[in-house]
Amino acid sequence: MRKYIFWALGAGFIFLGFSAYLQSVPETKNERVYKEIKKYSPYYLDKRFGGLLILSKEDKEFKEKPTNMEVFHRLDELEKRWGREHIKLSGSNITIVDSNGTTKANIAIQNKDEMGFIHKFYGI
Repeated sequence: MRKYIFWALGAGFIFLGFSAYLQSVPETKNERVYKEIKKYSPYYLDKRFGGLLILSKEDKEFKEKPTNMEVFHRLDELEKRWGREHIKLSGSNITIVDSNGTTKANIAIQNKDEMGFIHKFYGI
C-alpha cells in the first residue's frame, strides 16, 4: 500500500493542475475580427510583478485584480458588455461607435465563422 501512495498523490496533483488549467482558459476567438475590435476596446491587461491587472483607457480610476484563474474570464466579460453597447451590426459590416455615437471604425465580415463569432461572443 505504501508503494502506491506516492503515485496516487502525484496523479492527484496532476489532475488538480490540469483541471485548474482548463478552468482558466479563455474563450476561443476569431483572430482577425477580435484583433480589429480590440484596438477600440477600452480594457487591457497590465502585467505587474504581483500579477495581471485589468485597466481601462477611458477611466483612469478603473482597476481590477481578479485571481489568475479568473483574469481572462473577467476581461472577456468586460469586453462583451462594452461590445453590446458599442458594436453595431448591419449586414456584413460591423460599426464601432464611441460613447457619443460617433463612428470609430467599420469592419467588413468576410465569412460565416466571423459572423458566428460576433453573434456568439458579443451577443449581437
